[in-house]
Amino acid sequence: MNDPILVATGLTKSFGGGWIGRRPAVPAVRGVDLTVGRGETVAVVGESGAGKSTVGRMVLRLIEPDSGTVTFEGVDLRSLSRAALRRMRPRMQMVFQDPFSSLDPTMSIGDSIGEPLKVHRRMRASERHERVVDLLRRVGLRPEHAERYPRELSGGQQQRIAIARAVSSEPSLIVCDEPVAALDLSIRGQVLNLLVELQQERKIAYLFISHDLSVVRHFAHRVVVMYAGQVVEARETAELYESPRHPYTQALLAAVPIASPSRRRVGDRRLGAGERLPLAQIGQGCAYRNRCPMAMDVCETTAPVLREQSEGGSVACHLFSGSDRPSGGPAVTDPAAAKIPESA
Repeated sequence: MNDPILVATGLTKSFGGGWIGRRPAVPAVRGVDLTVGRGETVAVVGESGAGKSTVGRMVLRLIEPDSGTVTFEGVDLRSLSRAALRRMRPRMQMVFQDPFSSLDPTMSIGDSIGEPLKVHRRMRASERHERVVDLLRRVGLRPEHAERYPRELSGGQQQRIAIARAVSSEPSLIVCDEPVAALDLSIRGQVLNLLVELQQERKIAYLFISHDLSVVRHFAHRVVVMYAGQVVEARETAELYESPRHPYTQALLAAVPIASPSRRRVGDRRLGAGERLPLAQIGQGCAYRNRCPMAMDVCETTAPVLREQSEGGSVACHLFSGSDRPSGGPAVTDPAAAKIPESA
């Protein structure tokens, strides 16, 4: 990657613990590495509880990591004081899943979009108004929407307002946390097209958190797959969809609905069967071991390490090493050979 704008290394985060009930802290994110290039879209995917949103908030320091580093535009964010971090905020923004909850119901749309301009850019009222009107038009809304309140708008319009507010400070990175999950199918395409247009115009980088693999396939340049707080596979989007390596990635892609019954893959619905291990009970082994039909003895005792592969990308699985040779199993020279058999 020629121009990385965000580099996160070894991010960890646990929740809970303390003296109340003497319960141990639960590890939500465990040793996540992440890199996003300027003008690039990196999708973070995985089922609920994988730690996707926690990672998104940590890279912006909306919540503090327990350990690890976050470098944004060459600056170590964790070393910044609150005042210095505040000065960095215009360059990194977030679009939340629920636009209604992220918009202040007591503020007009114009005030919501204009607030970053007032706080960070110190614009005068007349300048802010012109900028707000321009942003509203840019996201497909009319100038008169500035006088309305969030409750008067549809979900799609509210999300457009959230995007307009995020880009108002001209950021170089936007973390999108399920930005289209709550929208109707017809509105999703409009919002995604808007994000693409803004990226092409302004070289904005997106960290795109989603569970919708159909959307990710057409939107992201690279995909990072998370399971139980860890990255299990990271690949270029086309390569990952063509030949997923990790058994969990294969299970995720197999679960994507297929419109044509004749194209349904026999046995796909059984991939990834079994109960997910609670985060507090994973121990030293592979977190996916009790759901994986290809689990080996080593999976019970040793957590796989995320390794770069000779054909590109990275995978954390004992089936693969850096030379594409399984650890403790038969050699795998073709990614398709690692796919879960239909009889599993």
